Amino acid sequence: MFKTRLLSGIVLVLLVIGVLYLGGYVTGVTVFLLSIGGILELLRIYKLHNTAIGYVTYVATAVYYAFLMFDLNQYIMPLMLGFILAVLSVYVITYPKFKDTDTMAAVLAFFYVAVMMSYVYQIRELAYGGALVVMIFVCSWVNDTCAYCVGVTMGKHKMTPKLSPKKSVEGLIGGIAGSAIFGALYGIFFNKNVYELDNAAVIFAIIGALGAVMAVIGDLTASAIKRNNDIKDYGKLIPGHGGILDRFDSIIFTAPIIYYCLLYMTGNLGG
Repeated sequence: MFKTRLLSGIVLVLLVIGVLYLGGYVTGVTVFLLSIGGILELLRIYKLHNTAIGYVTYVATAVYYAFLMFDLNQYIMPLMLGFILAVLSVYVITYPKFKDTDTMAAVLAFFYVAVMMSYVYQIRELAYGGALVVMIFVCSWVNDTCAYCVGVTMGKHKMTPKLSPKKSVEGLIGGIAGSAIFGALYGIFFNKNVYELDNAAVIFAIIGALGAVMAVIGDLTASAIKRNNDIKDYGKLIPGHGGILDRFDSIIFTAPIIYYCLLYMTGNLGG
């Protein structure tokens, strides 16, 4: 099991590096496919993946990414409103086939997976996005590693004993501190090798810490949904890791916060 998890993890990291390095439509289409897969995993829990409401959600996701990739951002808000209206229309037209909670699950799937994950692509499209997108993984994977190491060696106080018994307050603090430190170091590197930015170390340290907090919330959110629905994994797409939502749960939460931190704290880096 460990060998399978390790090998698939290495392959996944290499694929992520390649996709983000290429950028543009390659990144956009890849993130779109991940979003569709994640939505399918989530809707499958509520038995909506092969229903009219599910199909409306898939179509809305495809149109949303098309608008992003073809710079038609002025149509995104009308799309979101149209999506909600379409889901509710299916709900009333086919009544009583669906419940009100089904419409809520579809809206959650669209915003939680498609919209939030799309910020990976949106960060990549910023000025110097190829370097900035690294912060997503600093906040997600570095936080996870540091939290694990500190938690194993020093963890005494349970953070959420009913939801995730193995997570500790000490691990949480260690993960946030680790992400902040790595963020600061990466900020120094960025300032010297990519773009000269005032207070880069401080800015990236703050982004690292905030992103780490959101990474923990993202991980716990995915765990809570699984516990509420008595499932172990969202899927089996990634051997040893589960489904898309199992592997990208923290990234879904970190990407939006990092995008807006970069936008407001750096002035779009002169791009």
